[in-house]
Amino acid sequence: MGLLSAPAAVDKREYWGFSLYDWANSGYVTTTGTVLFAPYLTSVAEQAACGRVGTTEDPCHTNLQILGLGIAPGSLAFYVVTVATLVSALFLPIVGAIADRSPRKKLLMCGFAWAGALAASSMVFVTDGRWALGALLLFVGNLCLGSSMVVYDSILIDIAQPDDRDDVSSRAWAFGYLGGFILLAINLGVVTAHDALGMSQGTAVRLSLLSAGLWWGLFTFIPFVKLRNRPPTGVVPVRSGSMVRQSFGQLGATLQHLRTYPMTLLFLVAYLFFNDGIQTVISVSSTYGEKQLGFETQVLIATILLVQFIAFFGAIGFGRFARRYGSQRTIMGGLVIWMVIVVAGFTLPERQIVPFLAMGVAIGIVLGGTQALSRSAFSQLIPKGREAEYFSLYQAGERGTSWLGTLVFGLVHQLTGSYRPAIVALGAFFLIGLVLLSRVDMRRGIREAGNTQPTLV
Repeated sequence: MGLLSAPAAVDKREYWGFSLYDWANSGYVTTTGTVLFAPYLTSVAEQAACGRVGTTEDPCHTNLQILGLGIAPGSLAFYVVTVATLVSALFLPIVGAIADRSPRKKLLMCGFAWAGALAASSMVFVTDGRWALGALLLFVGNLCLGSSMVVYDSILIDIAQPDDRDDVSSRAWAFGYLGGFILLAINLGVVTAHDALGMSQGTAVRLSLLSAGLWWGLFTFIPFVKLRNRPPTGVVPVRSGSMVRQSFGQLGATLQHLRTYPMTLLFLVAYLFFNDGIQTVISVSSTYGEKQLGFETQVLIATILLVQFIAFFGAIGFGRFARRYGSQRTIMGGLVIWMVIVVAGFTLPERQIVPFLAMGVAIGIVLGGTQALSRSAFSQLIPKGREAEYFSLYQAGERGTSWLGTLVFGLVHQLTGSYRPAIVALGAFFLIGLVLLSRVDMRRGIREAGNTQPTLV
């Protein structure tokens, strides 16, 4: 069996449709969310606040004024992600409840994807001090990404049996890293060769942001064509009313009865902590590299390319470890490595590329595997008929929508004026997540949810 071929029990058409949505949205997650937009928005905000772009030798210390609050330009992007996720905490569960009651899941998923792709493409217009437009588009893009992922993650349960989900989820994540790698490689060429192409570096960055939006929108047509809609099953009856009213009723019932599934709840809390740590490391890495360590944009893109390349094999490798040791123990091993990574990040010397690349390799090894196995493990703990609604809670801490980690990172930077203590503070998220995950009894949780027990958990 090839690295990315579908398991025999999974319909190949739907396997490709499912996997290629990871390919589609990774263009935005990688090029925009991970590498280019946070440092670019920071530079636009610094230009507006200080009349110049800050450097490691001469940083910009003038705050932006937003609703009477002083916001450091270097913290703006992280605060926007925080606000987007707080809004998501109210919005995404309703999306999930609607999806569980809808016979048109794929249309709902693709609609949010195309709206997010439009916001991502519009980032090409963020220039000449338009930091407020950039903040708004980042907010919309992240909210739409989270909404589409709520529905997407729930489709995993529709297309794969319990014993196949680790494989399907891991391979889909691998597709995502491969797609993100290809687009980012193209954008590296554009940004690096901007002089030869007759454009400024800022223009090259904005065109790269445009390409990420187009990539996301165009490749979303593949899952739209290949995935099948299914009638909702097992949804708790709600009194008559509009779809939105019914969905609020279902959400209320789910929250009321969530205490009936203590292992599901405990897994969610553990995931909230350790995934906040993962997502924050991903989202701040380019800013940390540029503003704290003094690397040029080309070095940052090359490093993220290395991470994407290694993560492709890391996701596949973690899937194979899970088949032998179980997903829970494999995830816990990955969290130990994450703790080592953030402590090492604190000690990285400025403008020394070899240690920076070494940290990138370590991140790539654990990045995709921990996320892919978390998704498949959680799918085992969800009662039937509430897949999208439960994944909406899961998405509150999913990629690009972490809130506590970015808040802590932004606050520590604002209080200390340095990103070094901010990066090492993230180790607490991995430690708390590891302790909580070790207390989850997966077999009990699967049994309480009424699901089929897989061979190995």
